[in-house]
Amino acid sequence: MQTIAVIDDDVYIGDVLEELLTGQGYRVLRAYSGTEALYLLSQTPPDLVLLDLMLPGLSGEELLPKLTGIPVIVLSAKVDIQGKIDLLLGGAADYITKPFDSGELLARIAVQLRSAALQGGGSLTAGDLHLDPTAHSVSVRGVPVHLTKTEYALLKLLMRNPKQVLARSVILERISEDTPDCTESSLKQHVSNLRKKLRDVGGKDYIEAVWGIGFKLAEDI
Repeated sequence: MQTIAVIDDDVYIGDVLEELLTGQGYRVLRAYSGTEALYLLSQTPPDLVLLDLMLPGLSGEELLPKLTGIPVIVLSAKVDIQGKIDLLLGGAADYITKPFDSGELLARIAVQLRSAALQGGGSLTAGDLHLDPTAHSVSVRGVPVHLTKTEYALLKLLMRNPKQVLARSVILERISEDTPDCTESSLKQHVSNLRKKLRDVGGKDYIEAVWGIGFKLAEDI
């Protein structure tokens, strides 16, 4: 089941969107402010975000650059053309003006999810880390690194969600189909082995542990 995060402080609009999306078989996450959204998405990264701009605390414009690796559709009553252009150039995948047509919104969501799925099969690069899903290979500075199936799945998940702290429960859920042998008790050891293999080649840590939460790709790689 694909997950869509609705980030909007308007409870009524959020309720309408949740009813619409759940009726189409999507799982829905809700956040009512920018700061709440950052925490929520770090715990459960969604497949797509519907983002309002007028949010308390951290605004939608301030939140957008932090939502990397996830398609974001902006839903806003603002109709300024230059503002739309700036948001699209700043990372938004699409922009829909409120009030919106439900059918059009669902179509645009489907397009973005399909595009993200196609892109997901492409190569991933972060600093001097390179992962090629087609060849099922990983290299650091051009040097091949041989990983187990579980280590490969862990690294691919982290590289697809850069700058996001992934909770242990989220990691286990996301890699469960590929690595049923990875359990809550063995996850830490798998990550430790992966970190060592990458560090032995690159000479630095590529994965950070976030105390009490989970793991993330290091930012200075």
